[in-house]
Amino acid sequence: MSNPIIATYGHGTENDFVVVFDPNEEISITTNQTAAICNRASGIGADGLIRITKPNNAWFMDYRNSDGSIAEMCGNGIRVMARYLVERGHQGEGIFAINTRDGAKHLRVPAVGDITVNMGQMQVNDGEITASTNGGIWNGFNISIGNPHAVVFVNSLSEVGELKVAPVVRPKDEYPEGVNVEFVEFLEGRELAMRVFERGVGETKSCGTGTCAVALAATIKKSEKLPAKWIIHPPGGRLEVEIDTHYNATLTGPAVLLGDHDISRFLAQPMPTSQ
Repeated sequence: MSNPIIATYGHGTENDFVVVFDPNEEISITTNQTAAICNRASGIGADGLIRITKPNNAWFMDYRNSDGSIAEMCGNGIRVMARYLVERGHQGEGIFAINTRDGAKHLRVPAVGDITVNMGQMQVNDGEITASTNGGIWNGFNISIGNPHAVVFVNSLSEVGELKVAPVVRPKDEYPEGVNVEFVEFLEGRELAMRVFERGVGETKSCGTGTCAVALAATIKKSEKLPAKWIIHPPGGRLEVEIDTHYNATLTGPAVLLGDHDISRFLAQPMPTSQ
């Protein structure tokens, strides 16, 4: 019998993750094994997997989507990782940094309550994009926040229909590695409702980088002055995004750990990808 390898399940506004603490980089997890762990029918079930390492004595978030593909950054995931580090006693509460494939991110992490992360500078790329699904087509914004986002605005989220397959985004050559697509509805005041189809995952209950892209797109569409603050409601909860005059985004929201699981059975041998 293999020795147990304990992973922790948690979520940020119901965007859920399996967290593996591996500071000395002793655990190898393949693409297929990641997909098997994240499979909701036969695995633990999650939108992604976070492997926590500590090269050069600095925390690093090795993040994979549920299909095992690499992602540059995850705004909900990094809060869950930060909550894990503080709650499990690996890092003191307060302000500290976590390195990602999109660079270092600084977080403010209290012992309890919402976590704030500086998500970095966003970029609005020139040129109009369109996203289409279920017979509808909408113009939108091409925004990068370390990973790519296509943000479109709709009169009502109900008109989008089911998001069983990835929306078609054009021009396709803008997104050679795929794109996250956000559908956004304006609510009263500075509040927005959104749905998101994440590349490598599918429709999720929330997307941290996506909410930042949505906030910037809404600011531009409404010709709002910067700095600006938006309250955003993905299906999984409530997030707050602030954008400064240089398009830097700060994201605030909850992160919760729910339980531990032994994942050794998934790592004992190569596992087929089964979605």
